[in-house]
Amino acid sequence: METVKTNATVDAKGLACPMPIVRTKKAINNLNPGEVLEVLATDKGSRADIQAWSKSSGNQYLGTIEEGEVLKHYIRKGGSGEEQEETKYPNIVSNDDVVNKLEANEDVVVLDVREPAEYAFGHIPNAISIPFGDLENRVAELDKSKTILVVCRTGNRSDMASQALVSKGFEKVWNVVPGMSEWNGPTETKVQ
Repeated sequence: METVKTNATVDAKGLACPMPIVRTKKAINNLNPGEVLEVLATDKGSRADIQAWSKSSGNQYLGTIEEGEVLKHYIRKGGSGEEQEETKYPNIVSNDDVVNKLEANEDVVVLDVREPAEYAFGHIPNAISIPFGDLENRVAELDKSKTILVVCRTGNRSDMASQALVSKGFEKVWNVVPGMSEWNGPTETKVQ
């Protein structure tokens, strides 16, 4: 197997979303167009996060190599004309508003795009678990006629998931911010 030549490496091992992306953004700003950044991460969700961020920012996701627990992501910095301002999903709903909607029994779907272990240790009751990395392949499980409230730990992964749903024809999509990191509403667990 050939070694991938990189111009810089970011160590994001042990960090959860959004930190691998935060560190990646900072490091890629120091590279010249065409140079390659290696990001070392242990967060399984980082693969989908890095792919989506690369696409939305005009950089090129080259691939990921798994070595044990470590994911080695490779991103090529976009050149002039390739880079674009990262877009944020405009439809945001607060944690408190989600609690109110659930207490009022509004007809909404809560979509949790965190990794299965995060979901298992605490999620909004009746939330559907589809990790962001699986969303494209499982989008048919969701009803386009429903209002979908997309949640993750901090609002970053759910932002990218919201944009992905809209690109697939969903119209009533809301990103829950700040997400589960500051959730004070009811939760369920799926662990024994």
